[in-house]
Amino acid sequence: MLSYKKPKVTLLQESGLGVAEIAARTCYDSFENSENDCIRNYKEDFDRDAINSIEDSELLANLAWVHHHHSILEHATLSFLVEGISRGVLQEHARHRIQAISCRSTRYTMSSVLNAFAASMKCTNELVFFINKIMELDMFVVDEEEYLFLEIECLFNKLKYHRHKYEEDSDFLKEIIAASSLGYMDELGDNPEALYQALQNGKRKRNVGDKFKHIVTDNWKVDMVVTFNIRSLKNYFDLRDSGAAWFQIQWLAQAIKEATPMKYLKLIDKKYKDI
Repeated sequence: MLSYKKPKVTLLQESGLGVAEIAARTCYDSFENSENDCIRNYKEDFDRDAINSIEDSELLANLAWVHHHHSILEHATLSFLVEGISRGVLQEHARHRIQAISCRSTRYTMSSVLNAFAASMKCTNELVFFINKIMELDMFVVDEEEYLFLEIECLFNKLKYHRHKYEEDSDFLKEIIAASSLGYMDELGDNPEALYQALQNGKRKRNVGDKFKHIVTDNWKVDMVVTFNIRSLKNYFDLRDSGAAWFQIQWLAQAIKEATPMKYLKLIDKKYKDI
C-alpha cells in the first residue's frame, strides 16, 4: 500500500457547554438543580463568560449516557482547521449531514500549477521542469516519490492535451495567465526559472479552475475549516474512528478527537465518560 501524509488539526473555536445545559434546564425548568452557580443563578446574575466556561454538567452527562437524549448536545459546537487532507477524504466528509465545511477552492487556487506549466513551455525538457516545480509546492498527500512522479506526469499530460486544443500557444496562455503577466513569456522566455518566479509574483488569474479544475485527482491536498455540533461529532467519531472506515478518514477522525477538549469527549465517547 502507498504511504500517505497524515493531516494536521487545530481547534479554532469552542462554544462551551453552558448553552447546552441551559437548553436542557429550559426543557425541565430545573435551573435550581444545576451544580454550576452561573446557571443556577443566571436570572439574578447573568454571566455569559462563566456560562460558556463551565467544565462539567451532571444533567448533560445524565441525558447523554442514561436517557440517550442527544438533541440537547446540538447546542454545543466546535470548529477545527484541518490541513493536508485529500480530496478523497473531503468527499467522504461531505457525506456527514450536520456540519459546516469551508474548503480550499480548486477553482481559485491552482494558478501555481498553471504557472509551472506555462514556464515549462520554455524548457527543453518540459516535464522535468514541471515535476520539479510541483514537487516544491507539496500538493499531494501521497508520500512516495515514484508515485508522486506519476501523479504529476498525469497533470502535465492533461494540461498538454488542453494546450494542443488551441491553434496557438498564445491562445492557451490567455486562459491560464493573467493578462498583465503575459508579457513575461517573451521577456523572460530564455530563463524558465525567472519566468516562473515572475508569474508567481504577478497577478493571478483567479478563475482558472473553471476550465482546468477537473485535472486534479483524489490525492490532491486540501485544507478546510469544519464546524460540528457535538451530537454530529459523536456520530462522526462512531463511524469514522473505526476499523471499518477508510484509513485516511480514520486518521482525520483520530486527529480531530485529539484536538477535542475532554469536557466534550466525556459526553460523546464512552471511553472518557467516567474521567
